[in-house]
Amino acid sequence: MSFEDELGEALRQAGSGFTPDRQALVAGGERRGRRLVVRRRAAVIGGSALGLALIGTAGAFAGGLLSGSGGGGTAEVAAPPALSSTPPAKGAPGSGTGAVSDEQMAAWLRQLLPDGQLTEVKGHGTGPGFGGIPTASAVYDDGKGKGAVGVGLNRVDPNGASTAELVTCPDKNKFDYDGCTSETLADGSKIMVYQGYEYPDRREPTKAWRATLVTPQGYLVDVQEWNAAAEKGEPVSRTDPPLDPARLKAFALSPLWHPALADLSAAHPESPRSSSRPAASVAPVLDALLAGYGIPVAAKGEEVGSAYAVLDDGKGKSMVTAEVQSYGKRGGGVDGLFADATVMPDGTKVVARQTVGEKGGRNVVWWNVDTLRTDGTRVIVSAFNSRNQESDATRKEPALTMAQLKEMATSDKWAQAAR
Repeated sequence: MSFEDELGEALRQAGSGFTPDRQALVAGGERRGRRLVVRRRAAVIGGSALGLALIGTAGAFAGGLLSGSGGGGTAEVAAPPALSSTPPAKGAPGSGTGAVSDEQMAAWLRQLLPDGQLTEVKGHGTGPGFGGIPTASAVYDDGKGKGAVGVGLNRVDPNGASTAELVTCPDKNKFDYDGCTSETLADGSKIMVYQGYEYPDRREPTKAWRATLVTPQGYLVDVQEWNAAAEKGEPVSRTDPPLDPARLKAFALSPLWHPALADLSAAHPESPRSSSRPAASVAPVLDALLAGYGIPVAAKGEEVGSAYAVLDDGKGKSMVTAEVQSYGKRGGGVDGLFADATVMPDGTKVVARQTVGEKGGRNVVWWNVDTLRTDGTRVIVSAFNSRNQESDATRKEPALTMAQLKEMATSDKWAQAAR
């Protein structure tokens, strides 16, 4: 899939929600699956930030932060209008009227890049085709090597959970990357600048940096760049992507994107993608259960409905995760996952799995015990022989045994986390 196709698909799904992949659903529930899709499409090359607050970004150009002349020639562009919270009267969510042409998007990309050589310049405006998602991309060379650069624009629900994920730096204990900053601007816009890798496990040295901006009105600007002529399939041609974090941020904040953003229809409010109820705090229960094994905890963290701990018994770090979902007595459509389960005297269904890690870390094994209680509460406890799923194995097996994982997953203590 080309950069334009992949970016357009990711942005379209950012505006309408995310579909979980099957393996993530089996492992951790639909909510976690949706979060993983966000991370795979967004966090692999960065987080996201929408700092359209700086409508007066012209000062950044005057100060030399970005060259106004551009490497591919200047564009004759009228002064961009201020962004409004009022969407166009017609068009599906995220689509535009066609007021911004393909050539206009490409011209703005040229204008924002510093002096250098531009090839493979492409633009898609706000008109029909390409899903109505405005994008622009090029291969840029400032004399230090080629790097792919692209930008995509969309509308999202500014209050949606998936949107919040886009502008939140990933947990450093769970994801490997070089740097990330996330900030809220004066007008309430949020922008994240992420420095990571095309492959989180770094099996290839291609760096992928990203700036994502989301405004209170739901305008999304997503800028991506690589230290190679393409995100995949091309050798690394420079040490870092061409725009440093400050320039990447300014690129996303540029008012040149405002006409295209203003031509897009507002996104529908994000709706829940799961029939499950959000769980209460999981971390206290996980902490209490782990305390019984006396293994030192090197790091820990929590998200809604899930928590993790990194155990260190002196034989290598080992991550343990727990997730609680409440589906109701009808099972919320997950009963099929327990067709071959062992049924305990109280009716709890238990499935134990031992498989390889799914995130690319070398020699990582993934052990988990998945349970479904008669009231629809699902508890999944997993353990890895690495500090996170993307890192290489630090030991032969996880720090906890399968028997201990089952003991944890079937504990009565989870009742308080599923209320």
